Amino acid sequence: MTKLRIPALDYIRGLSMLGVIGIHTGAYSLTNPNVNIHLFALLEIFTRFSVPIFFFVSSFGLFWQQPLNGKFDYLDFMRRRFRVVLLPYLMWSILYMVHYTWVTTDMSIWEKPLVFEYFAFGLASYQLYFLVILMWFYLLMPLWRLIVRRIVNSPVPIMSVLLILQIVVNYYSSYLLQANFENRYLNIAIQHRMSYLIVHYVFIFILGAVCAVMYPQFAEALRRCQRSVWAFFTVSLAGMLAYYYFLLYFTSHGPESAVNIVHQLSPIGVIYTLAATLFWFRLFNTNAMPSGLSAFLSCLGKYSYPVYLVHPLVMYYLAGFLQLHHLPMTVAITVVFYVITVCASIAIAMAIRNLGLFVPFLNLLLTGSVYKRNDIKPNI
Repeated sequence: MTKLRIPALDYIRGLSMLGVIGIHTGAYSLTNPNVNIHLFALLEIFTRFSVPIFFFVSSFGLFWQQPLNGKFDYLDFMRRRFRVVLLPYLMWSILYMVHYTWVTTDMSIWEKPLVFEYFAFGLASYQLYFLVILMWFYLLMPLWRLIVRRIVNSPVPIMSVLLILQIVVNYYSSYLLQANFENRYLNIAIQHRMSYLIVHYVFIFILGAVCAVMYPQFAEALRRCQRSVWAFFTVSLAGMLAYYYFLLYFTSHGPESAVNIVHQLSPIGVIYTLAATLFWFRLFNTNAMPSGLSAFLSCLGKYSYPVYLVHPLVMYYLAGFLQLHHLPMTVAITVVFYVITVCASIAIAMAIRNLGLFVPFLNLLLTGSVYKRNDIKPNI
């Protein structure tokens, strides 16, 4: 029996998509040497929960629809998951690689071993690595189900230990691990570790699973601890911003290098991700949303997958337009750049979906789904 949808998941997915576009907008704003550090903090620091929380939502959806006490057909599960993720991943990788070759005339990315690296590590476009990591999570689904079964009996202490381990692993990988081995392939694997190693996001993925399995208790705990959740979010965000501004004002770091230190895998970043996950889920799950905001977030959540896949192309041509007309990324232009990217990406996503009503095979390749009228896109 199919469970009811939880609107909070769609809202979080939509909000996270806005955050991902914000992070990428922040990267483009660095073309202005006098980038506004406060707007940059909004785009690059406040939004740092965006990618990890997608793993929470994906895991929550999987365990919500595939309960632990129900029958689990691994082969059928992988067939459906690979259709939704692997097909679009391959198709969009090819599209981005063809686009790169078209605009640069560089054919080297199609030669061995570079072409293998592009497909193995999601290098065709900077956002595709998420799908690589997600596929690895899918492949190990029996392991996650076994782990979650053990956790639900005593979730707080085990998840606390897992959080500590996550901070330690991420710290080592982010700041200490170097690709300086004699073996070339080992160096490549380490160099691209952020693009495929699931160890960086195990905690948030398991958290989504546990919260889905224990949803009534989870929702009630968030309701009772509203002030604590708000305080946790506020303090952790303040910690992220304090570290960012400390690096700017008291060290030699600029905005870009500061963000490369204060990211979602840093110790404070992991804590902030946890706090933001609890905060946004609590806000969206227990509060009545204004109808307009609810409709907007639902729409963005519904189209978040194709928006995620297509928005770098929109940004590329917007940036080219600005460069052609010698328009620097001032505060105003950066904001307009962001808004246009969001609107144009949603429009393209809608066009892809509507086209899929007439050309189902094309939609299958681009989004992993075959739409019918009034369909709601399945979660990934």
